[in-house]
Amino acid sequence: MDFSEKARIRIEKWLEHSHHHEEEYEAFARELEEAGKGEAAQRIREMIKLNSQADEKLREALRLI
Repeated sequence: MDFSEKARIRIEKWLEHSHHHEEEYEAFARELEEAGKGEAAQRIREMIKLNSQADEKLREALRLI
């Protein structure tokens, strides 16, 4: 397996892992809201958006390999 294929596999795994975490983050944000911690939930959701932007950069890198 050449370097490019290894790089693609690595990035794809990172994206999959990131998606799993995003689901956990959203579930936690809901728990925070239910506990009356709406501002903390909002910060988690802001972080989710930033994470999504990072994921897009990984997808761009993947397309360039």
